Parts: sequence; C-alpha cells; structure tokens
Amino acid sequence: MPHLHIEKFKEISYPASHNHVTFNFCASNANAVNEKLISVSVEGEDFFLLVKEEDNRSLLKTDKLTRPASIYNVHRALNAYADFAELNVLASNVLSGEKNEHLEKVTALKKIEYFAEDFPIDREVCVEVGFGSGRHLLHQAAHNPDILFIGIEIHRPSIEQVLKQVAIQELDNLLVLDYDARLFMELIPSNIVGKVYVHFPVPWDKKPHRRVISTSFIEEARRVLKVDGRLELRTDSEKYYAYSYETFINFNKTVLHINKNKDIAVVSKYEDRWRKMEKNIYDVTMINEEESEVLSIEGSFEFSKEKATFEKLLKLHKTTERFESGFIHFERTYTLDDGIMLRLSMGSFDRPEHLYLIIKENSVSYYPELPLKSRSNLEAHKYLNKVLNG
Repeated sequence: MPHLHIEKFKEISYPASHNHVTFNFCASNANAVNEKLISVSVEGEDFFLLVKEEDNRSLLKTDKLTRPASIYNVHRALNAYADFAELNVLASNVLSGEKNEHLEKVTALKKIEYFAEDFPIDREVCVEVGFGSGRHLLHQAAHNPDILFIGIEIHRPSIEQVLKQVAIQELDNLLVLDYDARLFMELIPSNIVGKVYVHFPVPWDKKPHRRVISTSFIEEARRVLKVDGRLELRTDSEKYYAYSYETFINFNKTVLHINKNKDIAVVSKYEDRWRKMEKNIYDVTMINEEESEVLSIEGSFEFSKEKATFEKLLKLHKTTERFESGFIHFERTYTLDDGIMLRLSMGSFDRPEHLYLIIKENSVSYYPELPLKSRSNLEAHKYLNKVLNG
C-alpha cells in the first residue's frame, strides 16, 4: 500500500488545493489522539488519507475503507499533501512519475453507482468474482465479444493489470469493479446472467463467514442467472469444495455437476503451479433451471431532521445495534470542526457495508457515497435513523 514515513505531521488550513488535488476537511479520532483522516478529491474520486502520529515519526497513507480504484490518484494525493504541507519525508514507496500510457483513458473501470443507477441489460452478462491475474476473464471477453463481462476484484495491482490489457487488446465488452461481490449480486437484475465464475476464492478456513460461497450468495446467483445459466466454482481446497458442496446440496432443488482435475481453455499462473505440484482441482457447477421474479427494491437513504446531541452520538463508539436481518456497528467516532463523523459497519451479518457518516448541525450524509441500495442496507438505514434520533 502506498505510504510516506514523515518526521512530523503538519496541519494545513481546509479547504485547500494543490497540484489538482483538493483537501476538503480533517477528521480527528475522538478516542485516539494520534489518528486523523484527511478528505481528498482527485479526478472525481473522494477518499481519505490516514495519518498515524508517533513520537519519532508519523505515517501518512490511504484509508483502507475509502481507498479509490486508481492507485495513481492515491500517489498523487500523498505527494500533493507532502509538498503542500512541506513535510520532511523519511521514507516512501510513493511514485512520482506519470500515469502508465495504457491507463491514461480508462473507461472499463466503473464505480458501484454505475451499476446501481442503470445496470446494462442490452446483452447477456457474465460475472467473474476475484479475477486475480485476469487470464481467464480476459480470455473469455476476447473470445465472446457479444457478451458483457464484469470482473470484480479488490486487489489494486490486479485491477490495473487487467485495465492495461483491456486497453492493449481494445476490449469493449469488459467492465471492472472494485467492490464486495456479495453485495454487488444484490443489485443485478433477475434472469440476465449467463455465468458466474468463482475461481479459486480465498478458503477462509478460520473465518468461514467471509467466504464468497454461502446460502445467500447462491440464492442471489439463482435469481440473476438465466434459465440454464451456471454458477461455476473452481477450487484447489478440498475443505472449501466439501463445504460448498454441502451448501449447494442443502437447497430443496438443485442441479450440480462435479468434476475433479478438469481441463479448461485457460488457467491462472497459480493453477499452473498447483498442477505441477500434482494438487487436485475441484469444480462444482450449479445449473439454474427456474426463472426468477423481477428484482424490486423500494426505499431511500434519507435521514429525518431530528437527531441526538453530538455528545450523545460520540458515545456510540464500539456499540452495536442488532435487528432481525442484520446489524449496525459503530466502529469509531471522529470530531470535525463543524460536526462529528461515525465509521460504520451495517447491513446483513455475512455481507456488511463499511462506510462513514458525517453529522453536522443541519445535515446528515454518508461518505464517500450512499450505501448500496439493497434490502438489508435499507433495513439497516431505518434502524440507524432511529439510533441517531436518540
């Protein structure tokens, strides 16, 4: 992750702009005096820089929760703040060069709002969850020009690697999204997806609730898949295979194809390595046989005007509100010059949303964007509104 080790952090006056980077405001952790968040805007992307102050030196890096899709913009923001505040940089892995020529005009990288506001439904869609090196995703897109491929990944170097190849190969049927695939599935219209690929997901043996394959994920897959559409799981983990098989087979009606060490047209570099190690590869393919009802989600993320005092809201730190279908956890509280900010986890238990809430005298707003409009998030928002009202 890009970061700067600096001799001493220096504050600036907000708002301010430098080298086409805008610094909007600063939030101070109400329970950790050595932590601050700096809101920045670069090329239409809003995110936080995180400051960790220490006795001998301080750390300046991007906030993990709001980090933008463009690593290049993170580098720009870090360099701009260091230059504008005249920081003494002791160590750095931040680049100062120009953007890669193949990333100059990126059109394949989309934000979640692009899909939430107007999901592309003019042709068949295929989704790959966690595309890694992108070999399989790029191969499929190149050989199926009439299908729209959506690749979901949270590893930034992998995202930029695929974006470069999209530009080099001039692919116009591949879109890339940095988001939680479990949440993304909730907004896909019903009956439009031909295939959902989940190739070599992280096994999460010690944290099974973080696995991609789950009862709720399969339910959403069955809804979005066309009749005869397929959910394809490919894994080298015997434990993950066994867990997934049991999860699939627990449905009252399901069609499964099981393969072991199946040959496919293109494999990842990791699979190449595993085959040389004579490691077994398991495939579980679910075939959808039923048409689903049209997706309909009603509600909004508006807040009521009434709210508790700032003092009372700051005491929400580390508290949790639970309801039948989900929860709200107040992870951290921050102070602003003209209000407070809360860091939240909210929504369903197995696929929560993580975001910030800015509360001022006359307004309440999510940052850096609204939650995904899902049933679980809308339900969580109702409870959040009640909590804020005291």
